[in-house]
Amino acid sequence: MAWRLNELRLDLEQQESELRAVAARLLGVTEEQILNPRVVRRAVDARQKPRVRRVFSLEFDLAAGVVESLSGDASRRLEKVAPVEVPPLRRLDQAPPVVVVGMGPAGLFAAWNLARSGVAVTLIERGKPVEERVRDVRRFWQDGVLDAESNVQFGEGGAGTFSDGKLTTRLNHPWIRLVLQALVECGAPEDILVQAKPHVGTDRLRLVLINLRRQLENLGVRLRFQTRLVGLVRQGQKVAGALLADGSRLDCEALVLAPGHSARDTYRMLAAADVALEAKDFALGVRVEHPAELINSIQYGLPRHPQLPAAEYSLAWNDPQSGRGVYSFCMCPGGEVINSASEARRLVVNGMSSLRRSGSLSNSALVVSVRRQDFPADHVLGGLVLQEQLESAAFVAGGGDYCAPAQNLLSFLGHGRGSLRSSCRPGVREADLAALLPEFVTSGLRRALPHFERRMRGFITAEATLVGVETRTSAPLRILRGEDGQSLSHPGLFPCGEGAGYAGGIMSAALDGLRVAEAIMTKMINRSAQ
Repeated sequence: MAWRLNELRLDLEQQESELRAVAARLLGVTEEQILNPRVVRRAVDARQKPRVRRVFSLEFDLAAGVVESLSGDASRRLEKVAPVEVPPLRRLDQAPPVVVVGMGPAGLFAAWNLARSGVAVTLIERGKPVEERVRDVRRFWQDGVLDAESNVQFGEGGAGTFSDGKLTTRLNHPWIRLVLQALVECGAPEDILVQAKPHVGTDRLRLVLINLRRQLENLGVRLRFQTRLVGLVRQGQKVAGALLADGSRLDCEALVLAPGHSARDTYRMLAAADVALEAKDFALGVRVEHPAELINSIQYGLPRHPQLPAAEYSLAWNDPQSGRGVYSFCMCPGGEVINSASEARRLVVNGMSSLRRSGSLSNSALVVSVRRQDFPADHVLGGLVLQEQLESAAFVAGGGDYCAPAQNLLSFLGHGRGSLRSSCRPGVREADLAALLPEFVTSGLRRALPHFERRMRGFITAEATLVGVETRTSAPLRILRGEDGQSLSHPGLFPCGEGAGYAGGIMSAALDGLRVAEAIMTKMINRSAQ
């Protein structure tokens, strides 16, 4: 029987090896009676800064007879460890073929789950393998030469390949452990199994993707890069295949569509084919960059400490004048702002961090909620049109060479002027962001920032730079599906992941991929039983 103690606290000067002694004191037993101790969760408590403490959950076995001898207070602190229940792997014999479109986390884990069960899977991706993709992105950041099919948005791993690699989600599902363990097996650090806020980092994530690719190939998945979906093949009402840009087709029993939130040509193809879609609210704004040591000082009361990670923050405020939410999003401690363009003469930014989060700047999106009535066109692609308009304007405002428009935070607030300091490549150029952003975004940010300052004293500073525009916080539409995972209008089509409107981040997209794979297998099993 395994047991757990939560909320074990260590000062920064203490070592994790002391946790066994801390647990023994709390339980009133000897250290020798605590067997096989293992940390299962790590977090930071900075509520009493600068006395920052690290908080742990410890699992262990207890020597025979110890549990029965514990006092009431000690036994109440002790928790039994319930086994994590992961759905059993199902094996399907002679399963019909499935095509999975998109090699982001949703598509990768859908293919992985199907292939482990014996389904013949063809996995296609419009972009390139991660090794080639990284070279294309570096070339773009260095020289401003954009490859519209191999960039921050398109290619193996999806948009998450160039991100902080966060693995957090609001969902509570036993498959989370399954995903984390799969990533560790492919080279992710084992710490993600115990971190309160796990992340892989863009540098380590690339290695993970290469190993996951090899695992998929060993499972029999047929991988096809630089292969773009341009249409759906139908037999009667049912989707029976994928039409590709080279004129060929892939026949299948089910088509998993995991396009990512930037596949605008795919969205337009779906709309033209009368696939059931609905416009969806999202958010847009800018990236804000601060010196990492400043954020550390605000959050920890310390500019740095070897036992502490780069500090994070999460800010939110509801604007009573407009009713809109204004919030930080996808915070990248010790990271960089990245030019994430995927279309010629359009510019969009995002954030990225390495595993160590050791950069000199920290950044986050600051965004304002967008409603469907804000869209310039009253149809299902209206949000997409708004994104395109803002990204085209940002390209012009940055000088037309993929430098990003930027403004000192004090200047944006009308409190003076300051210099620009940004990690964004190939560079930034000073611009009036208020002239670029919709008025409701500008006014929302200006009203929210003083509230954020009250939460984090020092947030409003001449050392902060705003970089625009952040428009792709989530998909601007949803591909409607039923409880069985299939498109409401096109049976056989299984929309999946963030680009389909059913996830928001690496972990939730991976879980949705597993969920859709299970739906397809259930459909196959039910049909074979008839």
